[in-house]
Amino acid sequence: MKPISRRRFLKLAGYTGIFGLVASYPVFIERYLVVTNTYRIPVPHLPKAFSGFRIVQLTDLHYGNLVPLDLIRSVIARTNRIARDAIVCTGDYVSVRDYLHRKKAIEHIDAVWPVLAELRAPSGVFSVLGNHDHWANTTRSQHWLTQTGQDLRHKVVQIERDGSRLWLVGAGDLWEDHRELDGLIWKIPESDCRLVLAHNPDTADSDFSSRVDLMISGHTHGGQVDIPFIGTPILPVRNKIYSSGMKTSPRGTGIFISKGIGWAVYPVRFNCLPEIAVLELVPAGAGA
Repeated sequence: MKPISRRRFLKLAGYTGIFGLVASYPVFIERYLVVTNTYRIPVPHLPKAFSGFRIVQLTDLHYGNLVPLDLIRSVIARTNRIARDAIVCTGDYVSVRDYLHRKKAIEHIDAVWPVLAELRAPSGVFSVLGNHDHWANTTRSQHWLTQTGQDLRHKVVQIERDGSRLWLVGAGDLWEDHRELDGLIWKIPESDCRLVLAHNPDTADSDFSSRVDLMISGHTHGGQVDIPFIGTPILPVRNKIYSSGMKTSPRGTGIFISKGIGWAVYPVRFNCLPEIAVLELVPAGAGA
């Protein structure tokens, strides 16, 4: 066998190193590169008093499954440093993959929620649950919603500013505890602006007739892998339009979908950086 030359050895080693870096990037690097993205969101019926109202959205933290608590602590600390009026959290604070993992689920819930309890905002912090929170333990998850004062699950809350009102509606998780939105929204005056927190964006296509001015969701993780010219091969939603960013449902409802922080099934992100989303609300017609 002909011995390999030093030059050829170094060349092969270089190629191997580059390939290893490229292959490891989605697993070991990008999934930890949390960015802060600001979106200007036009909202129908938004009172002028709320023009420029800033909502920070956190979603899909998925503590567990290689999402360390230190990463979540960092995200919470960063969120508390952002100029904000309110914070909304749209579910999946822990991750449950199988029955054996479920046995430790309460420990994970009890570990992540004291960190979430550190969130602060002038107009309040409001949270709903996702499917993984129910798979982990609904009772314990609800305990922490109540304990932290962030509970918006199946509730409506109004925020007042200069005599005007903005309403937040907490939808149940579409897979695990869905309730028809009409049963919540009927309490809100017809002329008032309604924002719905719904973990799963498919909620926008559920059976309801009331007007929703903006739905804020997560669940998709942006697909986690976004291949140029191809898109996102895997999206855990029926309506494949609902990937990430600002979308419009077939009935005309505006939906903002965050890429979230963590991952659930596979610990990979490619061309889909985890995000802290900042939604700057403006009256409809002001431009996105």
